[in-house]
Amino acid sequence: MVVHVSIPEETLQQVIDRFWETIPPVWSQVRANVRAVATESFHISVQQFHILRHIRKGIHSASELASVSQLSRPAISQSVDVLVEKGLITRHQRAQDRRYVELELTQSGVDMLDAIFRKNHRWMMQKMTSLSPEELGNILLGMKALKKTFIE
Repeated sequence: MVVHVSIPEETLQQVIDRFWETIPPVWSQVRANVRAVATESFHISVQQFHILRHIRKGIHSASELASVSQLSRPAISQSVDVLVEKGLITRHQRAQDRRYVELELTQSGVDMLDAIFRKNHRWMMQKMTSLSPEELGNILLGMKALKKTFIE
């Protein structure tokens, strides 16, 4: 049984304000770091990084990529060509429908994405080392509460 406690509207407003002051800027910094690692350390564009990430998540055609990334099919095709040349993805025609070309990460593509995310993970750990164990515990509790409130 869930018991709802009356929370003052002012408190709720402060939490919402703090949420908007904190979560979007933090997420923006994390995303900016991932993009910087991809472009500076691995010499791929942000668009190419997103294509690799989408393929890893299960999107396997240029038209699907164009749809989820809101880019034109020619722009996606151009980036796919570069990624194929770099050996990060492969193209396979389906035997049953030769018009459908399936995109797949190569082991080099998988390794690159893993390396980008590992480097970002280390960056995040470095940022958080300045926090006390109590602060980290509070963040963990706050994240659990947010997940429970918005996702579960």
